[in-house]
Amino acid sequence: MVNEELLSVINSSNYIVFFGGAGVSTESSIPDFRSEAGLYKTKNNSSYPPEVMLSHTFFMSHTEDFFDFYRRKMIYKEAKPNAAHYALAKLENTGKLKAIITQNIDGLHQMAGSKNVLELHGSIHRNHCMKCGKYFDLEYIINSQTTVPKCSACNGIVKPDVVLYEESLDMATINASVNHIKQSDLLIVGGTSLVVYPAAGLIDYFKGNKLVLINKSSTSYDNRADLVINDSIGKVLGSLI
Repeated sequence: MVNEELLSVINSSNYIVFFGGAGVSTESSIPDFRSEAGLYKTKNNSSYPPEVMLSHTFFMSHTEDFFDFYRRKMIYKEAKPNAAHYALAKLENTGKLKAIITQNIDGLHQMAGSKNVLELHGSIHRNHCMKCGKYFDLEYIINSQTTVPKCSACNGIVKPDVVLYEESLDMATINASVNHIKQSDLLIVGGTSLVVYPAAGLIDYFKGNKLVLINKSSTSYDNRADLVINDSIGKVLGSLI
């Protein structure tokens, strides 16, 4: 069933920005981090917790262990876009949705057809040699003959372009996200509990007409929103297609 209030808000807006978190991808069978079935709560066959294994320090000091974990737990090559991804791509095609800001690294928004996607935490689909900068795609990481993928040009280590703990977010991506949020008249936030900073702090730059929050559980920003929908992001946005 279409949420008529959400549809009305979308129809009356001209500069929409969508800000999404892990909940957008869980409906494509990619686990999040913090829920009961999330990455932090499940066994990983290692004596190190996931948040340690996904740190820059661990990457540099235990590179083989990092890539073993990364391939098993961070790459979901068979995942497909869900109704939320396709709904946002369609909304972008109308000219109303100007940008998608995502905390996800899976590339599903682009797979669904979205063009202007700002990836705060990087992407598994981009990888670069740490020594010479040569670019490699996801297949190169998956099909590497060695646990630690090496550059075909200089034999340097190929690092995924994902933001690890202890690493800074890309400032160009942050600045572009802030600029879009500042210009938007409607900000739709979906599939995130808004507890991960600095990404969650981006909402503070919104000065537009309507703030909409779509999340299965409540967030600390609910009292600031004009419309709160506690439901599946795919179900809510998918109904608009």
